[in-house]
Amino acid sequence: MKPLLPLWAALLVAAAAGPILDMAYPSVGAWPVAFIGVTMSLLTLIGRSAWGSLAVGLVFGAFFYFVHIAWITRYLGVVPWFALGGLETLFMGLGAIPITLAYRWMPRALPARWAQLTLLPLLVAGLWTARELFMGSWPYTGFPWARLGMSQSESPLAHVVSWLGVAGLTFLMVALCAAAIEWGRNAQFKDLRTALPSGVLALLVLATPAWQTSTAGELRVGSAQGNGPSGYFDERAQNAVLQAQVDASVPLFGEDLDVLLWPEGGIDSDPLRNEATASVLDALAERVGAPLLVNAATTRGEDIFNTSMLWVGGEGAVQLHDKRNPVPMGEYVPDRPFFEALAPDLIGLIQREYTPGTNPPLIDLDGVGIGLAICFDVIYDGVIWEGARDGAQVYMFQTNNADFRDTDENLQQLAFARMRAIETGRSVVNISTVGTSQVIGPDGITLDTLPAGEAGQMLTDVELRTGLTPAVLLGPWVQVLIGWGSVAALVALGLTVRLRARKETPAPKGPASLNDALV
Repeated sequence: MKPLLPLWAALLVAAAAGPILDMAYPSVGAWPVAFIGVTMSLLTLIGRSAWGSLAVGLVFGAFFYFVHIAWITRYLGVVPWFALGGLETLFMGLGAIPITLAYRWMPRALPARWAQLTLLPLLVAGLWTARELFMGSWPYTGFPWARLGMSQSESPLAHVVSWLGVAGLTFLMVALCAAAIEWGRNAQFKDLRTALPSGVLALLVLATPAWQTSTAGELRVGSAQGNGPSGYFDERAQNAVLQAQVDASVPLFGEDLDVLLWPEGGIDSDPLRNEATASVLDALAERVGAPLLVNAATTRGEDIFNTSMLWVGGEGAVQLHDKRNPVPMGEYVPDRPFFEALAPDLIGLIQREYTPGTNPPLIDLDGVGIGLAICFDVIYDGVIWEGARDGAQVYMFQTNNADFRDTDENLQQLAFARMRAIETGRSVVNISTVGTSQVIGPDGITLDTLPAGEAGQMLTDVELRTGLTPAVLLGPWVQVLIGWGSVAALVALGLTVRLRARKETPAPKGPASLNDALV
């Protein structure tokens, strides 16, 4: 098979595809261009050698990731940006090789046209999704940030995640792009049957309604965005962040509410050890007449945790949840001696070593299950699914985006929050220290919002829901089926091609005489 594009052209197309794909995500949010970016990327891989596919995959990955996560440089500089972007670029390049092999081996193993129009797009989509799942889980806890399905948080396709999860949506999007490519390559435009695979996939992602969960009442939630000096490098007086949160909560005094929600890092001292801070929280809870759902760094024994706590006036913290996935190189340093030798000044800035939490991502508020995800935990499927299975009727996401002020980071994270609402069929209250904060309905519609860079508060009657979506029930199995199933299918194709090549290769004839053998 000859490449569709010469290498020089493929490299240019891959370089353009990266920024185009990035435009599908916030802050631009032009979701249709995700299909253009994916299609361009796939076109560069067809007919390539392994080294050629690695080259174009690296270019596509670099021009996507270094644009997409440029927000890292806001306070942290270019070293973390280059390190993370470089690692993700490497994975994108290596993950391009199996996709190229699928394009090479499928026509040899199954030359029928129907296989090219149906099975090949599904295999390509599965391998793309497998790469995405791998990158989201390794090394350490992975970085499942730029998942393709997340680009559709405000598109008509978002409802698909309630059935198949984000991985399923990624799979269907790539399959649609790959099917359109194969329809074009077969050039049978007069035979409308050849358009059926593309048409069926398009109908599937557009016409499937969102799974409906059951209404179970309402919860009146007050939430406060203090806009305090909560960044890692912000200069601040003692308890300045706590005071900013208290000040932002004052307009809620006298209101009837069931809980007051604060963001991650809304308290800059440990209320489990600091009596003065605990007294402030007790007084606030008494003043608003409701429990507080707050967050702070806490120390228990020799371990430090990023902890959300339900605080009841006069009783203190009655329930705790610790962040499951502390951020490598942000909240802890894995293999510290190794990385400290490479970048001692940068690693030396990370003084705390947060311990991963083991308690459930759920609290019980007078019989109402509240699912939790602290900051980047929102990007991990397992945390969200566990909360729903354990009885969450609403989600409350606490985050601190102060280190990425005035960048796309908080809007990209908000897209995750929106998708989680649709995926689980639950309302989401997403509160940030510095914004953007929003209340999102189970259908993904924004109900209330606080802009970035301003102190403010929201008082929202939030709908409670029960019942589990197929994504929550079957999501892990969908990932296994797509990820490992596509890898197994590629291996089977490779073996089939190799066996067929052996059968088609004529056996060498033996020498007619000893003289012939010697010659």
